Amino acid sequence: MENRIVCVPGQRLCRLDSTHTLGKGTYKRQDYIYSSLAGIVNVDNTNNKISVVEVLSKDQTIVPAPGDIVTAMVTTLNQDMCKCLITSVCGHELNETYRSSLRRQDVRMKEIDKIDMLQCFRPGDIILARILPMTEAHTFKLTTAENELGVVIACSEYGHPMIPISWTEMRCTKTSVVEYRKVAKIVQDNTEKNI
Repeated sequence: MENRIVCVPGQRLCRLDSTHTLGKGTYKRQDYIYSSLAGIVNVDNTNNKISVVEVLSKDQTIVPAPGDIVTAMVTTLNQDMCKCLITSVCGHELNETYRSSLRRQDVRMKEIDKIDMLQCFRPGDIILARILPMTEAHTFKLTTAENELGVVIACSEYGHPMIPISWTEMRCTKTSVVEYRKVAKIVQDNTEKNI
């Protein structure tokens, strides 16, 4: 019987070098390959020069990795940061949520000293964010410092859906009250433009 190596999400698998490269179910951190899934480690040696290290899993337990775009819900916030629950990674719904935080200096690239967290997010907002490189084990730090990242779904203080009207404002669909947010620029798919 062939020896199988079983791994868990976040487990270091091997060094990333000229003979080993990333495959499915893995991510890079510093100079090592880590597993982003719970499953069985497979090393594909079909290319004689480089071995592809991948993790095969039946149930596809996905864990956020640095650089991934995630969907998260804001739970609490103060002037320095907001806490969020990650609900999906790269468009894949998660079986369980992961706790994360978004610091004030990671909200946008410019005028960081002028950021007021209460004018960027509110509890209950759904945001798109990117996972930053991990500095602590099992602590996910987020950034929205790109035009495509920020609030995508929000409700007004009256509980009604809101629509974006600018980069920094959303309007309530029922009361027309305007509230401040760090709004994500939704990129339109132009593939059907010529029809």
